[in-house]
Amino acid sequence: MNCSQVIAKYVKAAGITHIFGYPGDPNVEFLEAARREGVQFVLGRREGTAGFMAQAYGFLTGMPGMCMSTLGPGSSNLVNPVANAYLDKVPMIALSGQIETARDGVFTHQVLNHNALFSPISKWAVQVQRNNVGKVMRKALRVAAAERPGPVHITMPADLAGAECTDTDVVLPPLRAVAHGFQVFADGKSTVDVVARLKKARRPVVLAGTSAQRAGATKALTRFMEALGCPVVVAPMAKGVVPEDHPFYAGTVDMACNGFMWDFLKSCDLVLAVGFDPVELIKPWQLSAPTIHIDSTPNTDQVYAAETEIVGPIADVLAALASAYRGEPKWREKQIAQHRKRLFALYYSGRVKGKLNPTDVVDAVREAMPKNTVVSTDVGSHKLLVGLGWTAYRPRSVLMTNGLSTMGYSLPAAIVSSLLAPKDPAVCFIGDGSLAMVQSELRLASSLKAGVIVVVFCDNSLNRIELKQAARKYPSWGTLIDPTDMVGLARSMDCEGFRVSSARQLERVLADNRPRGRPLVIGAVIDPAQYQAQF
Repeated sequence: MNCSQVIAKYVKAAGITHIFGYPGDPNVEFLEAARREGVQFVLGRREGTAGFMAQAYGFLTGMPGMCMSTLGPGSSNLVNPVANAYLDKVPMIALSGQIETARDGVFTHQVLNHNALFSPISKWAVQVQRNNVGKVMRKALRVAAAERPGPVHITMPADLAGAECTDTDVVLPPLRAVAHGFQVFADGKSTVDVVARLKKARRPVVLAGTSAQRAGATKALTRFMEALGCPVVVAPMAKGVVPEDHPFYAGTVDMACNGFMWDFLKSCDLVLAVGFDPVELIKPWQLSAPTIHIDSTPNTDQVYAAETEIVGPIADVLAALASAYRGEPKWREKQIAQHRKRLFALYYSGRVKGKLNPTDVVDAVREAMPKNTVVSTDVGSHKLLVGLGWTAYRPRSVLMTNGLSTMGYSLPAAIVSSLLAPKDPAVCFIGDGSLAMVQSELRLASSLKAGVIVVVFCDNSLNRIELKQAARKYPSWGTLIDPTDMVGLARSMDCEGFRVSSARQLERVLADNRPRGRPLVIGAVIDPAQYQAQF
């Protein structure tokens, strides 16, 4: 076999069903090898969006998403999505072509040092050789999927892509963890008796993050919070790790109403950070209450100080604590219900009567869509509202980037959701600024017959920056976007398109024009005044 065939066989054997990319000359052999293995190739309209598709694939499946580029500008266009996956802790394998080995180091046209480029934003960056391609793929799969997961970048020179190799055995590494005990770390002044610590606390709270979602800890987390009578606050990328109609769900941190949420957390006397990755914090850690760290990895970030760390399978740790705890519920459901009532009263503040407000858009879509809807949200003021206001009922049903927080992620992510689970409705929330970066992918969505609902918040500005200008008494300059004819754009991309300027119009479009194998683009002309009141 040649090097491309070995890589393609590893991809197939690992159960990775799609490769997302934009090819060039060095990729021809690999494209053919993947075709023969029956792995589907999705031609993104640029490498950056193909990388976002691979990230969404990794988030939704738990397996490394794979993206591919050519050399030079193709590889540099992958930098943003690779960095995005790195900070968001999503498994990915990025494969880039390179100039032939004979010219490496003595030729400059379209030549970049991939290892130097990708090492700071990858868990591993490597160039394959004829005698190590199998070993590279085994390690790449293992490194990408290992906690905390992230991207691996592989360089394949053009002359090796079709070259016969000697390392051809396909031997997969173990990619799924098997629960087997846990460790407790504490200094000499701290107690390792966590159950005693729980009994002593009057107002404990769980802060749950993406690692808990990756660990499949929903049932264990639900049982724990019910046994303890303890509210759960979630990090944005972990939305759905507990059903948000559960009486102990207490909101999302660092989204809309973040000051109110931090005040709530400050009122608690014990914090259990369960699979919480501080990369999602937009504001600095503000809590002085004792913190217990529960995760598959130690608290090496030290963004917060934990008096005790329990390192191991999250679901097992929570199950053991729930079984060992004996005592009265710490909180009454009525208390948490009152907290949520105050929270959502703040969430709706700033609404302008007779206008289409951003929260009206979120509410109308949530009301119209079934519980199994998968929603993606882009970066911008609307994301902060979706992060709190969208009700999530199951894990991995909300796709967002909150580590690097890159604009342009939500449309590629929604396309992949529709591709992998066509029976689950997919909704993309995106601002007009973000859509301008990736709107060509609407044509890809149409060609894939992806029934994605794309809801565009149209306010003709980069609102997050415009608000910061206003706070400093500066005019809106360099932040305004010329309006786009969303209906015309949609039709040019072979999609259905509508423009709405009221909640009633939006509700009517959602009721009467559900996509059937075709994307639906809704330009929601909002009044941004609510953003001013909120942020």
